[in-house]
Amino acid sequence: MSVDWSRRRVLVTGAEGFIGSTLVEHLLRLGAEVRAFVHYKPYAEAGNLAGHQRDIEVADGDIRDSGRVREVVAGCQTVFHLAALVGIPYSYRSPESYVQTNVTGTQNVVAACVAAGVERLVQMSTSETYGTAKTVPIAEDHPLQPQSPYAATKIGADMLALSFHHAFGLPVAVARPFNTYGPRQTARAVIPAILAQLHAGASAIRLGNLTPTRDFTFVEDTVRALLAIADCDRALGAVVNIGSGAEITIGDLAGKLIAIVGSGARIVVDPERGRPQTSEVERLRCDNSRIVQWTGWTPNTTLDDGLRQTSEWVRMHLSRFDPLRHVM
Repeated sequence: MSVDWSRRRVLVTGAEGFIGSTLVEHLLRLGAEVRAFVHYKPYAEAGNLAGHQRDIEVADGDIRDSGRVREVVAGCQTVFHLAALVGIPYSYRSPESYVQTNVTGTQNVVAACVAAGVERLVQMSTSETYGTAKTVPIAEDHPLQPQSPYAATKIGADMLALSFHHAFGLPVAVARPFNTYGPRQTARAVIPAILAQLHAGASAIRLGNLTPTRDFTFVEDTVRALLAIADCDRALGAVVNIGSGAEITIGDLAGKLIAIVGSGARIVVDPERGRPQTSEVERLRCDNSRIVQWTGWTPNTTLDDGLRQTSEWVRMHLSRFDPLRHVM
């Protein structure tokens, strides 16, 4: 399959999100006809899609509503399913909502895609499904370990999508990004949370465990990977990792951000900010050889360059954050 995105009818679920809105912008530049499925809000606010309302079809609703999902999938050739509840800490407090959104929501999407004869579905996964690395780097055949309710629901969603490939011939690929970062990411994630505090003038940055490692990919590179996976026949019925292949500890990451901002802030370990002991994912490092071999994708943005771009965006949009909430 070689996709000509020009005039292609594409649905993006979760289109208002950090990665979803960046994907929408890329698709528009490629000439696609984009339908953006967003969670219904009783107030008029375009969020991350501001400025693009005239260029896209915005369809609101709820991914848990099977009838509405069938309506928005109808007529689309390619579907990128990004809609999900993603905050790990909240999944400890409200796991049922994660099951409803991430598992039932995905069931609605895959069933609608089969009924509509969609030509390609890309199911968005997460490296959290792997849990703490048993082998490094983490390849797609690594055991799945649900160390949080969030991770469990994403495993369930991925398995549902793959089952529809085997049972009903659904042309679906599972894209499994490691830690994506960049402009528009909310303060639930570690990089914007630290940057918001630094740009607000914090003298101390409160963090949980400093030793876990993560593999960070700049959002523009993640989006290019999603498009590459959508254009890869070998990816059908398979999982494809997205990551840089490098890891950094949270402590070293915080040090980099402090240096980029030019702050004299110190790092303070706050045990209350850590995950439960058996739930902490201690190490994540991506084996990206499959996506490199199958699609030719490689990341374009170094971690230092991506962090600088993200820092500048947070500085320019500091009003979006509550930067002092976690400052000592």
